Amino acid sequence: MLRQVHRWPGLLAATLILALALSGAVLSLFPATERLSAPTSVTGQTVGDLAAKVLAAHPGVEQIRRSPSGKITAYWFDADVAGAAVVDPATGLDVASADKGAVQRWLTDFHRSLLLGDAGRYATAAGALALLVLALSGALLVARRQGGWGRWFAAIRGPWTGRWHAELARVAVVGLGLSALTALWMAAATFDVLPVDEANPAMPSAVSGEVGMSPAAMIALQETPVADLRDLTFPYAGDAEDVFTLSTGAGTGFVDQGTGKMLVWQSPGPWTVLGEWIYLLHTGDGAALWGLILGLAALTVPVLSVTGGLIWWRNRQSRPRLAGMVAAPVAETVILVGSEGGSTWGFAAALARAVQGHGQGVHLAPLSTFAPLAYKHAKRIVIMTATWGDGDAPTSAKGALERLATAGPLAGVPLVVLGFGDRSFPAFCAYAEALEATAKAAGWTMPLPLDRIDRQSPQAFARWSRTFGEGIGLALDITHQPLPPQSTALRLVSRMDYGESVQAPTAILRFAVPKVDLWHRLTGRGFGRFRAGDLLGIVPEGDTVARLYSLASGEADGFIEIVVRKHPGGLCSGQLLTLQPGDAVQGFLRPNPGFQPDRSPAPLILIGAGTGIGPLAGFLRANRGHRPMHLWFGARHPQADYLYADDLATWQVDSRLTGLHTAFSRTGRRHYVQDALREDAEAIRRLMVDGARVMVCGGREMAQGVRDAMTEILLPLGLSPAALKAGGRYAEDTY
Repeated sequence: MLRQVHRWPGLLAATLILALALSGAVLSLFPATERLSAPTSVTGQTVGDLAAKVLAAHPGVEQIRRSPSGKITAYWFDADVAGAAVVDPATGLDVASADKGAVQRWLTDFHRSLLLGDAGRYATAAGALALLVLALSGALLVARRQGGWGRWFAAIRGPWTGRWHAELARVAVVGLGLSALTALWMAAATFDVLPVDEANPAMPSAVSGEVGMSPAAMIALQETPVADLRDLTFPYAGDAEDVFTLSTGAGTGFVDQGTGKMLVWQSPGPWTVLGEWIYLLHTGDGAALWGLILGLAALTVPVLSVTGGLIWWRNRQSRPRLAGMVAAPVAETVILVGSEGGSTWGFAAALARAVQGHGQGVHLAPLSTFAPLAYKHAKRIVIMTATWGDGDAPTSAKGALERLATAGPLAGVPLVVLGFGDRSFPAFCAYAEALEATAKAAGWTMPLPLDRIDRQSPQAFARWSRTFGEGIGLALDITHQPLPPQSTALRLVSRMDYGESVQAPTAILRFAVPKVDLWHRLTGRGFGRFRAGDLLGIVPEGDTVARLYSLASGEADGFIEIVVRKHPGGLCSGQLLTLQPGDAVQGFLRPNPGFQPDRSPAPLILIGAGTGIGPLAGFLRANRGHRPMHLWFGARHPQADYLYADDLATWQVDSRLTGLHTAFSRTGRRHYVQDALREDAEAIRRLMVDGARVMVCGGREMAQGVRDAMTEILLPLGLSPAALKAGGRYAEDTY
């Protein structure tokens, strides 16, 4: 629901919000330029002195105004001809025209009313309301994505569109929200919706009737600094009963033109004071730096529009279209999907169509939209979800676990959870397991135990569908064959072979980056943008299930590199290790935001064994800023499978690698990487005190051994791998 609240104002009012934001950004420059160009004020000058100088230069002066920037403008009549000019406070003489430039006048009118009068003012108010909804809902989404308000400024990970959208949003949301709120206030004031205070005090009943006193001699004007002046209106020439009207930030009063004394004074009411603050906050007039900050916030709107539009388009394209889908409140079967790569959506759509075939109303939606109170006619809720990383929620399931834990179960509505994953990974269906456990704890009725679909198996899904159909009284036997992911031909340019002598054939394979068109470069799709640690998917011949390999290179390196070890009976690894330079294989990219170095200057502890050095080598290769990086690497024998040995030596020389620690298990010492960690416990503890982050890549058994060693090492510091992982300082990429 929150995503929809955020999405639709942005989509429907995008052009209007863009027009208001860009015109507002340009207008934010004028207070700063006006302040820079305004004549220098005279230190300690009084209103009486200023008025006397202007009166000498323009005997027919009617009013003097001082803008928040310090610019002083005089207005007069000379032989019934009106005149106005910016004046020098030191002399009272004209220095510039009082008229705003044509561009500024046009932009101001456009920003306020789109050049359409009252109808335009209503439209801009609607745009401001849409922007306010976007700002508030966006702030809630960022907080939810970050895991709470306390982690507002924590590192953001994910595909570049979502990451940049959130990065900009969390910086600009305060300025954009405040601009929208103050715009709505000013619109309400324009249409007389808000209460108002009495503008001026009551005219005094008795005046001296005298005329001719110089403003420089008037006590009330001499006691008022020019810095406090808003405006001074002169009495009508020849009218002894008229008075000076003095307005400052502290209020408005009438000054007797014959005695120079203040006759009556009125401080501004609360609505006036509040309105003045609203005006300053919206325009920056009188606070030039704040105006520029607002302008910068407004300039984020075009970027947020583009990234937000790309996020919406990607999400829309990743979901299969379901003909005849009904809205959530009237659906009998609600199917909620948690997916990262999109394959789970295909299974969900197949289930939805099969249930529709029995005359049931079905609603298919991302798991992140989970909202039980909306499912008013539901007879069942089905959650079909993959797992991301080390048991985390996939992209389309963000926040669902927390809402499931807090939302009360629906009476008489069963909940079914089906997990998707790869049994070779340690966190196989871990997120689905967490959902099931949470649902049981919350009191949901769960007629079927959690089932798991390994490697998108059509047979396993068909078996589950029959069981599910029997439970709801429908004959279901669904066959769904996942489509292979869209891939690109990758040409091998070089290979380096290792490990034959220790019966572990391994190769560093380097592929050429395929040609990428401008659209894919701009959107980051396909091979348009990638980093070390992202995943290269390879679909082997004779299979539809991709194998994923961590990248040892980034886009800036100009090549695609992976490290592959041949597994006994391994279909994909066997095919890859038969490739020779010039051969090609089909591959695709998948972001891996959970295993990327953050951007802090804190030390980085890299731990890997065997082919797990691949992404770690990529991080070192990209470390051109010389962040302290320390590598603990385990292999079998230094003469057989010491991967990247020459590169590691080079990176030490040019300070990309700060410290190198190795362990070899097929030498006389039989040393493993966790043994090396224990030997360097004191050095590791010092790094952790300095805020180091730990990144581990390799086999599951190695990762568990490292976890045990790090638990022992960190115990004196009161830390643990689990606590560090919760704080974003311990990441694993295991297989």
